[in-house]
Amino acid sequence: MISVTNLSKSFADLKRGPVTALGGVSFEVKPGEVFGLLGPNGAGKTTCLRILSTVLRPTGGTAIIAGYNVETNPAQVRSRIGFMSNNTGVYDRMTGAEMVEYFGRLHGLVGDELAQRMRTTFSTLQMEDFKEMLCSKMSTGMRQKVSIARTIIHDPPVLIFDEPTSGLDVLVARNVVDTIKRLRDAGKCIIYSTHIMTEVEKLCDRVGIIHKGLILAMGSRTELCAAHGQYDMEELFFRLIDNFEGARLVT
Repeated sequence: MISVTNLSKSFADLKRGPVTALGGVSFEVKPGEVFGLLGPNGAGKTTCLRILSTVLRPTGGTAIIAGYNVETNPAQVRSRIGFMSNNTGVYDRMTGAEMVEYFGRLHGLVGDELAQRMRTTFSTLQMEDFKEMLCSKMSTGMRQKVSIARTIIHDPPVLIFDEPTSGLDVLVARNVVDTIKRLRDAGKCIIYSTHIMTEVEKLCDRVGIIHKGLILAMGSRTELCAAHGQYDMEELFFRLIDNFEGARLVT
């Protein structure tokens, strides 16, 4: 469903010259799987996801989503993905239902098809009690559900979440994680970017540990721990980064 091959992205900087944000990453994600991109701030996670969502053009490499190249067929890709970041906003003057309907129409849904998708989405996210409430009156958790609803209203096969729990309290964050689990169980292909170790352990089927635009290791939690002789995911993460930085100092 998602195939990324040697994907890279460089930016021009007047003071530093070319800056590599993504240095040639490769991975695949299957339907019914959550692939986690685990890394610190500035690791390249968001750059990678913005390329996959067609917001940025890659400098090199290829990314294929649901059979379409993100660079040469961006419209087809956009119709088959849902993208949500941690700073996804909602319109305060709209109700939750109005907001979701608006985004459904942007994706070409109308009439009975749109009404059915809204019913299914509100039921899946347990939004019936507050869907007619103004977004300005909603709690943080409610607003986050509206953001997820607008992401999935067109029933895309691929979902991209860029640190969706950042800044949320533990109860709201847990609700978001539980929602993503249900979407995975429904067969969605999901990329989940985070720097929170507990979310990786609870949610991700496989993980790519990314740092300075490079994937340092990739596999299931069990595979990673066994390969590196470290059975605490957090310690494994820090060891990989420390080893990487140490090797850079030597060279």
